[in-house]
Amino acid sequence: MKTKPTVARWTGQQTIRILIIILLVLANAFLGKQVTWLLTPVQQFFSIVGLPIILAGVLYYLMNPLVDWLEKRFHIRRTWTIIGLFVLILGLIVWGIVALIPIIRTQTLGIINDWPTYWHNASNELNHWLNDPKLSVFRDQLDQWNTDASKLLSGKVTKYLTGTVSSITSVVSTVTTVVIGLITMPFILFYLLKDGHQLPKYLAKFIPTKGRTSFLQVLTEINSQVSNYIRGQLTVAFFVAVMFAIGYGIIGLKFALTLGIAAGILNLIPYLGSFLAMVPSVVIALVISPWMLIKVLIVFVIEQTIEGRVISPLVLGSSLAIHPVTILIVLLVSGKIFGLMGVIFGIPGYAILKVLVTHLFAWYQAQSGLYEEEGAVDDG
Repeated sequence: MKTKPTVARWTGQQTIRILIIILLVLANAFLGKQVTWLLTPVQQFFSIVGLPIILAGVLYYLMNPLVDWLEKRFHIRRTWTIIGLFVLILGLIVWGIVALIPIIRTQTLGIINDWPTYWHNASNELNHWLNDPKLSVFRDQLDQWNTDASKLLSGKVTKYLTGTVSSITSVVSTVTTVVIGLITMPFILFYLLKDGHQLPKYLAKFIPTKGRTSFLQVLTEINSQVSNYIRGQLTVAFFVAVMFAIGYGIIGLKFALTLGIAAGILNLIPYLGSFLAMVPSVVIALVISPWMLIKVLIVFVIEQTIEGRVISPLVLGSSLAIHPVTILIVLLVSGKIFGLMGVIFGIPGYAILKVLVTHLFAWYQAQSGLYEEEGAVDDG
């Protein structure tokens, strides 16, 4: 019976300590908001190095398993393996520039130039279909939607024309950042592939000895979550692009290759990407003929069936163990706060945060004594 007061007194001290930590975090957040100018150099630094680091990190997770396998299987030095893969990727890039880029460029310019005509014709076609008096409600809604879309588009055009100078400056700055990122990315990627597996142990040296094991465990789980997500999403996106390009090519839809690649890229947005990719395909098919629209929808159904029943379960599995509703909420919130980058990186960011919170809560359970089993306390 002597242990009960000790547990209660110790638990109270830990609770006060946790509250103090929370107050300090909130105070630091408040002070940080008041001196945002101090963070401007940091923001500018990450705006420059962020792109090459992100690109190098994505390619690292794609290439590192292959580098490890070649090193272990054929006993090739890691440096030579990396150089060989770089040469292979460079060859694929050159082939893509020579063979695919001209086709994609021509089709993309065709879509951009013809899109107003396609949209106008598709709207007229839908109005013709909905001309039945029984469907007057839908026709009115479509007219309203079309009017709102036209006003929004004209407003955007006016805004961009008004700010031509600032727009040009922004475009030049963005292009410069992208070029610098593409130039520096291979060097970052090379050293990540060469020495990245030693990075956790290096970082662990800055952690107190008693916490190093837990720190390495957290890094291992985070690395597993992020690597599974990146490799899985990119693999699925590749197969989606191939399936749509082949499907559209078989049915004879215009701009098949570009629409397929766009579908693969948009598929990086979970649940919503494939449906967004269908918008231009449906509009173009609607202008061509009703039968083409039916064939496009058939391709979409077949692709979704293969992706959902075969590719995604084999590639992704349940590696993240995140509920679909949670994914949708994360996409909405991260997209609202961070824009397009939030939509793309919101899920892996949430996965990292989930690992950190899970381990932090486990530590709090062990340290606070508030979550001991009832029988264990009564036995004292």
